[in-house]
Amino acid sequence: MQLYMNKTEKATYFIKNLIFWNKQFNKRNMPWKGEKDPYKIWLSEIILQQTRVEQGLAYFNKFVKKYPNVNLLALATDNDIFKMWEGLGYYSRCKNLIATARFIAFENAGIFPKKYSEILNLRGVGPYTAAAIASFAYNLPYAVVDGNVLRVLARFFGKNIPIDTLAGKKYFNELAQNLLDKEEPGIYNQAIMDFGATICKPQLPICSACILNKTCVSFKKNLVKDLPVKEKNLVKKHRFFYYIIAELNGKIYVKKRAEKDIWQNLWEFILIEQQEKVPMEDFITSTAFSTILGKNATIKNISPFYKQQLTHQTIEGCFVLVKLKSGISNKDYTLISKSEMQELAFPRFITNYFERNGLF
Repeated sequence: MQLYMNKTEKATYFIKNLIFWNKQFNKRNMPWKGEKDPYKIWLSEIILQQTRVEQGLAYFNKFVKKYPNVNLLALATDNDIFKMWEGLGYYSRCKNLIATARFIAFENAGIFPKKYSEILNLRGVGPYTAAAIASFAYNLPYAVVDGNVLRVLARFFGKNIPIDTLAGKKYFNELAQNLLDKEEPGIYNQAIMDFGATICKPQLPICSACILNKTCVSFKKNLVKDLPVKEKNLVKKHRFFYYIIAELNGKIYVKKRAEKDIWQNLWEFILIEQQEKVPMEDFITSTAFSTILGKNATIKNISPFYKQQLTHQTIEGCFVLVKLKSGISNKDYTLISKSEMQELAFPRFITNYFERNGLF
């Protein structure tokens, strides 16, 4: 097979073989594949944003079972939905999920939008998600462009245009749209995403068994590890969270995170964030510690330091369990029973601590 075809020949070869692979060899089964209900497609796409399929699958099934349609989701309380979402992270997605469900149910008569432009206007829906819903539910000719698609296109066509620049996004979006099978856009979109997820993987791609390797530029030129290219390297923050589990008469102090930060709208214990990791003996004698608890706290337990890696930051912290003789003066925190705590949605960093210690 010739490496250097003209553009039309190369596009035809790519589409033909990708569709053939999808029909004959694509064994990637997921419950939303072939789904035509826009609500379920939208739900799956929101759940899978920044979430591995293996993790998102259980959440999708749980949501569909409890809220089989958008109207039931819209009628649920914020706390019930956040509790269902607990552990998925990126909680702004959950806020958008709630807002969009209620918009569709209460302002759009429970009817999911059918036009790409209207889908794109929904909160939390970007071009990729809108294209997925439009093509899968309504067979509209819009190409999905996610990380899997970008990787396949950059490698096959041997393009080193940075995918995270305006020029790169414009180039690959146009390329993806030009390659789209206009007769069966939904099938084509699913095929190229599955191909990127199972064959043209980020690490250890299966190039030797790839149906496209005979004319894949990066394979022929030994550039697979170099593509796709990114211009920007994210600077990741490192944050240190010291949680105080303060118990008074069998109840615990908690508050809801309201700041525009990670875990917004989730609940947490008394938090003291430090700029750097502080030895525990220094922390429990610090002004910050005594300012919140006064001198009426008895320390019952200090956990080891735990770490959670988020996309843009690392959270490292520990939990200090204390018993109080009297209440604290900080009005941001509320005393609740341990049974009430079970109904609240906490960040995964905290629920992991619960699971490790068999608490509550």
